[in-house]
Amino acid sequence: MTTNTTIGSNGTNVSQTLLDTMNGTNSASSSTSSTGSTSGTSATDLQNTFLQLLVAQLKNQDPTNPMDSSQMTSQLAQINTVSGISQLNTTLTSLATQMSAGQQSQAALLIGSTVLAPGSSVSVASGKAGAFGVQLANPVGDLQVVVKNSSGQIVSTLDLGKQSAGTIPVGWTPTDSAGNALPDGTYTISAVGTINGQQATATTLTGATVQSVVMQANGTPGLVLSNGSTVGLTSVAAIL
Repeated sequence: MTTNTTIGSNGTNVSQTLLDTMNGTNSASSSTSSTGSTSGTSATDLQNTFLQLLVAQLKNQDPTNPMDSSQMTSQLAQINTVSGISQLNTTLTSLATQMSAGQQSQAALLIGSTVLAPGSSVSVASGKAGAFGVQLANPVGDLQVVVKNSSGQIVSTLDLGKQSAGTIPVGWTPTDSAGNALPDGTYTISAVGTINGQQATATTLTGATVQSVVMQANGTPGLVLSNGSTVGLTSVAAIL
């Protein structure tokens, strides 16, 4: 049961909960625990309580010797800040959910498309090589792609010369260094770029068809490719 206390010469009634809050006591909590109910502890509830305390203080203070309300108003400002941060977090969470849904829709549009994504293999079937490429972080003076068979032997070296930074699709006729056609199968590719004689970063890309879209552990969409791998949407370097 809530009790009221009369303070000031004008007989203003202040609830025991407000007095407990002002005095830092916990009688309100003890009372509510025995009845099985809980008092509001949200930022809005605390803000309302402080406003009531502030009004009661202003109504009952001595005009010739007013109380210092700076601490109370400072705490009220802190509560407002916490409340604002809470609302901001809610808004950001909502935006993140909407962005994730948008990415899922974009990823679904890629089903059936051939994309270039990080990988180190290229398949040869019926005398034709699958799509592949190279991604460069910086321009290079010379770029070479080395192709190896399943035994690890180098069967072809492609000299692509000077290249700018970005994604470079590579067209390759599957023949060895002597011009002989290579048998069908899966080959391994690696790329080496040089800048003024120094080795540069070069990432090989494998072409594959997007078969489906899944949700990854981090909440972002993943593309399931025809070569058996799953890559993030942001990992796609090119759509062919």
